[in-house]
Amino acid sequence: MRLSEASTRFVVARGQEGYSPHTLAAYRLQHELLIRDVGDLELSSVTLQALRDHLARQEHLKASSRGHKVRAIKSLFRWCEDESLILPNPARKLKEPKLGQRVPKALNMDELEWLRDSCETAFEHALIEFFFATGCRVGEAVRINHTDVDWQRGCVVVVGKGNKEREVYFGSKARIWLGRYMRGRRDTDSALFVTQRSPHRMTIHGIQGVFKRVARRCGLEGKVHPHTMRHTLATSLLNQGAPLAAVQSILGHEKPETTQLYAVLSGESRHHIYQRYFVQ
Repeated sequence: MRLSEASTRFVVARGQEGYSPHTLAAYRLQHELLIRDVGDLELSSVTLQALRDHLARQEHLKASSRGHKVRAIKSLFRWCEDESLILPNPARKLKEPKLGQRVPKALNMDELEWLRDSCETAFEHALIEFFFATGCRVGEAVRINHTDVDWQRGCVVVVGKGNKEREVYFGSKARIWLGRYMRGRRDTDSALFVTQRSPHRMTIHGIQGVFKRVARRCGLEGKVHPHTMRHTLATSLLNQGAPLAAVQSILGHEKPETTQLYAVLSGESRHHIYQRYFVQ
C-alpha cells in the first residue's frame, strides 16, 4: 500500500470516529506535503531517516508548525501499525520540537470594556458577550442553534473537540444582549448567530471578521480574536479564585496542564495575595 492510499484510509477512519472536519483537513494537508516531498512510496519503503530528512527541510517553520507535522505523521504511521499495515513503525522515534511555554494572551478588564463600548449593534454586543461568558471555541459556536439555548438556566450544550459535549454558561449581561439580538431578527434560520445580509449560519471566518471589525474601532486590532475571549474568561475565573479543575471543566480541556497555562495572576492579584499572606 502506498502513502496516498494509507492517508485516505486513515482520514476516513478518523472521520468515522468523530474527528472534526478541520482536524481531518489538517491531517490530509500534512500527509500531502509529506508525499510531495518524499514521493508516494510504498509503506514498507518509508524509513525513519526519510521522515527525519523531510522534517529537516522544514526548519524555516516555527517550532509549533513543525510539531503539527510530526503529530500528523506519527498519527498516520501509528494507525498503520495498529491496522497491521506496517511493521515496524518508522515514525515511532520522531520527536516534536521543544516549545517555550507561552502564556495565552488575554484582555485585561479595561480592554474588555473598550471592546464592549465599541459595539454598535445588538448583534455585535451579543457575539462579544457570548464568547466572553461561555469561553466557547469559535468552531463550537457556529454549530449552535438558538433552540439549543436554555434561557432559564443560562446555558447551552456545545460539541467540542473529539465530538465531546459539554455545558457552558452565560450570565445576565450576555442574556440581555442575546435576547435583544434574537428579538430583532426577522429570519427563520435555526442558527444562533447568522449573517446580517441574506441571513444564514455564520462561518468561522465570518465571526472572526466581526471581532476584527469591533477591535479596530477601539485600537485593539490584531489583539482580539474569538479565542481571545476564551483566554480572557479563563484568566478572569482563575484570578477570582476559581478552582483549576472547575475552569478545566468549563473550558473543556482534556489535560489540567493546558488550563495551568492561564494561571498567571495579574499584577493586582499577586499584590493582593502577597498582602494577605506575607508575614511581617
